[in-house]
Amino acid sequence: MPDRAVPNLPSRDFDTTVAFYRGFGFEVEYRDGGWLILRRGGVQLEFFLAPEIDPYASWSMCSIRIEDLDEMYAAIRRGGVPERTTGIPRLVPIALQEWGHRAGFLIDVDGTQLHLIEDAAQPRHRRGGGTGSAEPGGADELAAAQDAFPHGSVRHVAHPDHGLPY
Repeated sequence: MPDRAVPNLPSRDFDTTVAFYRGFGFEVEYRDGGWLILRRGGVQLEFFLAPEIDPYASWSMCSIRIEDLDEMYAAIRRGGVPERTTGIPRLVPIALQEWGHRAGFLIDVDGTQLHLIEDAAQPRHRRGGGTGSAEPGGADELAAAQDAFPHGSVRHVAHPDHGLPY
């Protein structure tokens, strides 16, 4: 097996975490009283039990490079995760990011942010000016993302109830 890194993420309750991620294709690979491993294809997520975590104060995050980003995004939507800019859980739409890759963002039931990044060979770069097209990766998509998230990060979207970046 090649070397790899696997994120270790907090879970307030393993049953809730399993139910959430199972909704879009993750399966339990290992579970005991304090550790949980979920897998969907080549993506593995590991969770430690943290019942005290406040999902609205969590800064836990990881990046997942995905070959078929559109399929993963659609699976998460079919799993019932709402597409919105505030609240937990939520799914933030795919957009061409200023750093040149298409990405969407999933905030899970424990407030962990998963960066869902298209694993493209070459990043796409905005070449200036709109294309007149809203197709994925087009300049208009980037402009729309910059309008929705002017600071370039989902974390800068304040939750209306407490002012934290959710």
